[in-house]
Amino acid sequence: MTMDSPSAENPPPARPLRRDAQRNRDALLASARACFAEHGLEAPLEQVAKRAGLAIGTLYRHFPTRLDLVQAVFAEKTAVWRAAGEKAVVMDDAWAGLCHFLETMCELQAADRGFNDLASIRLPETACLAGAQTRIHELGVRIVERAQEQGSLRPDLTPEDLAFVIWSHNRIAEATHDIAPDIWRRHLHLLLDGFRAGRARPLPEPPLTPDQLYLAMTRLGGNGACSG
Repeated sequence: MTMDSPSAENPPPARPLRRDAQRNRDALLASARACFAEHGLEAPLEQVAKRAGLAIGTLYRHFPTRLDLVQAVFAEKTAVWRAAGEKAVVMDDAWAGLCHFLETMCELQAADRGFNDLASIRLPETACLAGAQTRIHELGVRIVERAQEQGSLRPDLTPEDLAFVIWSHNRIAEATHDIAPDIWRRHLHLLLDGFRAGRARPLPEPPLTPDQLYLAMTRLGGNGACSG
């Protein structure tokens, strides 16, 4: 994923915007949210500005890079996903926790190509949402471990295998969102049945290593989805 001028992890507090500037920022965020949902993270920024009724220069004054805009648009959904992980990791029934974590993730992705793209890739370590991505991954690791410790999750499944849920759901949501918008739930529960310990059979290939998964996710983002 090619990134330019990433935001700092802890930026200084910003001054309150003037009323007209706040209206412009809100209009740009609403427009970007709709454009990214329809077209993914590569949606033309000129289209975002036009849909908001503003000039492209106004967009760049508020969001100097595409990454700045992406992070502002998806901060709330990322926080919801993280909160689902925090809840899942302390649930008494670890299998129910795993299901809650994955179902929340898929629900956030449904009908939103932009969040599909974001969930499938890794942001630079200096990006504001990178810390949230790292925490979500850590929670996923522990959620898997707990379900295996309780004997409900097949022992050969690794946290890296959860990426396949994200990647497959991406295409399912893209293909069916305006035809059968909830069909992804059927696919998710078919996958979950395959994750159960009682259904485990030997697998023909070893899992991805963490390094391989990282390379795969950066490759998916290497098309410039968050560059200028």
